[in-house]
Amino acid sequence: MEPQAGTSGLHATLLNERGRLLRFLAARGATHDAEDVLHDLWQKIAAAPERPVADPVSYLFRAAENHMRDIRRATISREKRQFDWQGLGDAPEDEPAGERILIAREQLQHVQAALAALGSRVDHVFRRYRLDGVGQAEIASELGMSLSSVEKDLQKAYRTLADLRIKLNTE
Repeated sequence: MEPQAGTSGLHATLLNERGRLLRFLAARGATHDAEDVLHDLWQKIAAAPERPVADPVSYLFRAAENHMRDIRRATISREKRQFDWQGLGDAPEDEPAGERILIAREQLQHVQAALAALGSRVDHVFRRYRLDGVGQAEIASELGMSLSSVEKDLQKAYRTLADLRIKLNTE
């Protein structure tokens, strides 16, 4: 935003009050976006027909605050649309409840079988860590093994479950 030949009175006021406007916007939560808000305001002033403004400083502060409010509303609306859109695919009405329950039980059996196939130690380590919420160091101490072994057992379980998930999703 550099002054140009033929700069309007509002443009000149905006340039003079730039520091105050940036602080004003930052105080209202536009810390990183304050420059963008001012740039947008600069462009709006350039596009609008020139007309007399009684108090240009107040006008610019109000316009900056209104523009920042519009940006927030648009962001909230966009996030809500995105959230609503993501929720459409897995609506409970998509499948009958009984069928979903049967599928979930079948998938749980596959998971239990896959973990059991890794051996009792890997199965135990995974369950203690993921289901019971016990820390890796504590599990290592309980089982008398190294922390590295616990990490490796968890990696085996995670790889197996990731592969199983891919397999179940392709069926």
